[in-house]
Amino acid sequence: MSNAITIDRLTPTIGAEISGVDMSQPLGNETFAAVHDALMAHGVIFFRDQDITPEQHKDFASKFGHLQVHPFAPNHSEEHPEIIVIEHGPKRKPDLNNWHTDVTFMEEPPMGSVLHAKIMPETGGDTMWASMYAAYEALSDRMQRLLGELTAVHDYEHVFGRTGRLYRNQGDGKMDTERKKHPPAEHPVIRTHPVTGRQGIFVNSSFTTHIKDMKQKESDALLAFLHEHVKQAEFQCRFRWKKNSVAFWDNRCTQHYAIADYFPEHRQMHRVTIDGDRPQFRAN
Repeated sequence: MSNAITIDRLTPTIGAEISGVDMSQPLGNETFAAVHDALMAHGVIFFRDQDITPEQHKDFASKFGHLQVHPFAPNHSEEHPEIIVIEHGPKRKPDLNNWHTDVTFMEEPPMGSVLHAKIMPETGGDTMWASMYAAYEALSDRMQRLLGELTAVHDYEHVFGRTGRLYRNQGDGKMDTERKKHPPAEHPVIRTHPVTGRQGIFVNSSFTTHIKDMKQKESDALLAFLHEHVKQAEFQCRFRWKKNSVAFWDNRCTQHYAIADYFPEHRQMHRVTIDGDRPQFRAN
């Protein structure tokens, strides 16, 4: 029941740890509402000691929307294609250490993700999240107005494509098929959250290639400023994982960074991603 749930904020800006939720059990209406409201309020929420099966992981996430099958990332199995396996260790150095918002190269980027820690190093392997609400609100009024008029282009080619740094060797046929499905997408630089109505920065260093209708040098300079701006510690929280910890973040108003400080130790995570909607900007 929701009255057994406690919520402890990690920072004044972003993040909260929730106790009193058992993801191995069906999510009742009151508990769903409490978890949903906490996610809207804090951007990313954390749970401890969730010893859940792949089915239970998917069941929990699916209460919040339709589950996505990632076009490139390695999945758990044919039985569970919705579960992405993120794994690094002695034979594969961690390679996700940059600030980003997930899968913004799609016309309808994800609403959020639920990440379950399966195997963790003794120390290290933390993840940081940053509030794009706070990053937007720290800008001057004039910069906010300028950014609200702009559209950015997002693409996956340099990350997942033939020359990309992640998930190579997909095969030319798959690359061609996915390119037809996912041509470069255009999104507003400032996104209005569809539930809270708050404004947040919606460009990221992984997938945003340029700002539409700007000269390349202008676009590069503005994006470089924004990518640096969102890194400020005042916008962030940091989570120390333990086995069976879970993070659930709102992909529409946050960025995250997986800290690559644990090589050659083993770290394995299972991620389920929830479909979202087309980003929009509505002036206040």
